[in-house]
Amino acid sequence: MEVNQSTLKVLILTADAGFGHRSAAKAVAEALHIKYGSAVETNIVNPLDSDQAPFFLQDSQEDYDQWVQQIPELYKLVYEASDRRIPTRIMEDSLGVLLYDAIEETFERNKHDVVLNTYPLYQAAITRFFRHQKTHIPVFTVITDLATVHSLWFHKKVNGCLVPTDIVAKMAISNEIPEKKVHITGIPVYPDICLETRDQQEIRESLNWQTGITTILAVGSRRSKQMSEMLNVVNHFGANLQLVVVTGKNEAMYQLLQGIDWHISVHLFDYVDNMPSLMKASDMIICKAGGLIVAESLACGLPLILTDIIRGQETGNADYVESAKAGVVVNSQMELLESLQHFLMNDQAMLKQYTENARAIGRPKSAFEVAKILWDSVRGQQVDDDPTAADLH
Repeated sequence: MEVNQSTLKVLILTADAGFGHRSAAKAVAEALHIKYGSAVETNIVNPLDSDQAPFFLQDSQEDYDQWVQQIPELYKLVYEASDRRIPTRIMEDSLGVLLYDAIEETFERNKHDVVLNTYPLYQAAITRFFRHQKTHIPVFTVITDLATVHSLWFHKKVNGCLVPTDIVAKMAISNEIPEKKVHITGIPVYPDICLETRDQQEIRESLNWQTGITTILAVGSRRSKQMSEMLNVVNHFGANLQLVVVTGKNEAMYQLLQGIDWHISVHLFDYVDNMPSLMKASDMIICKAGGLIVAESLACGLPLILTDIIRGQETGNADYVESAKAGVVVNSQMELLESLQHFLMNDQAMLKQYTENARAIGRPKSAFEVAKILWDSVRGQQVDDDPTAADLH
């Protein structure tokens, strides 16, 4: 491959089924600009927005929330049934055809030196496009769940499979990804997490929060079914607490929480753009078990209380956190009450230990690690295995 010494052009492919894929894409783009400045140009594109994408795949982004909320058991069944070698192979073959036109349009409109993919549906179509066009640029896929990963993510013709944990690294290798292509980077989180160097009390002062008081951050979304019930426990826990709630554009939840008679200090937000600062100013977080929010919390050394787990997809995230003793899973208000008591008793000994454990497995520089891999793949390092040299599988 001829090395291009002009501005490095990076195409980042994403989707809008939840927040995680686009957030990872934006985190890497920001890290590239911070690390390499004007020497890099990034473009984030969702191929499912193309008119060439089948309508049912376009709609699947919005349907994702409905499936998860309204029929979670069916979602789990479909997820697990499709996560087999033969169904995955059939899905790849189908997606290679169904998304070919959308991928072709994406690449024709965007001439780039390297591609980062943050969504599992595109890889077969990309490989098919390269083979038909007899061209190739390096393609890397970054996986956005910590432990439970659908086999559709693992496509052996990518130049690099960027995984969050050693658990997923072993899964990638067992799915025929060559070991030399597997890189443990963590899930890309916003660079602000490692760039925020103020101590906790200084951040709280800047946010007009109380200092010297145990602070719980609660982050919701449209898929957070139990959040308001869980926060009722916090409100009546009886300890001297400060609560910060971000409802994640869940307008119904935001309106509901505004009408509550709060017995503790509370700060309510519908949406924020300074989540790293809020996390670093807090002592623990209540949230769902999505890959991104878990990775961000761990990167901030923030113990987790996990609710609203999407069975199948997010189960591994929860198991990973619990096995590292960096957080707990609660399925009821009583379990939350017990967990809060355990965290705060004995001069908060458990909370302090879980904070250290979270910090030990967090990867605050993950986006910069991905950025360096993308840069090095074009700037002078040899690229492995041209996907145009063989069939899709």
